[in-house]
Amino acid sequence: MNFSSRLLENAVNEFSKLPGIGQKTALRLVLHLLNQPVADVDQFSNTIADLRREIKFCTECFNISDQDICAICTSVKRDRTAVCVVEDTQDVMAIENTSQFNGVYHVLNGLISPMDGIGPSDLNIDALVERIKKDEITEVILAVSATMEGDTTIFYIYKKLRQYPVKITTIARGIAFGGELEYVDEITLGRSIVTRIPYENSLIK
Repeated sequence: MNFSSRLLENAVNEFSKLPGIGQKTALRLVLHLLNQPVADVDQFSNTIADLRREIKFCTECFNISDQDICAICTSVKRDRTAVCVVEDTQDVMAIENTSQFNGVYHVLNGLISPMDGIGPSDLNIDALVERIKKDEITEVILAVSATMEGDTTIFYIYKKLRQYPVKITTIARGIAFGGELEYVDEITLGRSIVTRIPYENSLIK
């Protein structure tokens, strides 16, 4: 792609680093910004910069937060005996949109994937075990995408937790194998939370 401006080219290259954004889409976004008032573009760039500098991760559940402990973990209306384990913040948002879960969360920040060099130590699994040890948790819901990496992660967590007096369940498989939670419609995801089953029942005998 030939550019008439070095500044334009640099901006397009930066936008094209975003997931799912090719150079043509990046160019459209940059040209759109060039047609906006300078004050609006400044607000846009400042918002992104503030996000990166000031965002925090909840010290309890590892969800993205403005404070050291997120609003879900500090809410007195949440059932702290039930912990829903998810891959990332997008999955928290997806489950919250169903209005079918009133417990708290634990964000793994990824899935076990040896092909990508991601092992158990790279995730927030040990922190989950510590929560089980010190908090009055009675159920752990493993709400992870139905993929090979997801099933591997679920099985690893199950082996780590089965020694503790806690009920381990998984969301019902109304979700197709290979499907990711963030793309599942709210009704299907909500029902899969409500109709969750003991993890042992999903193991091949």
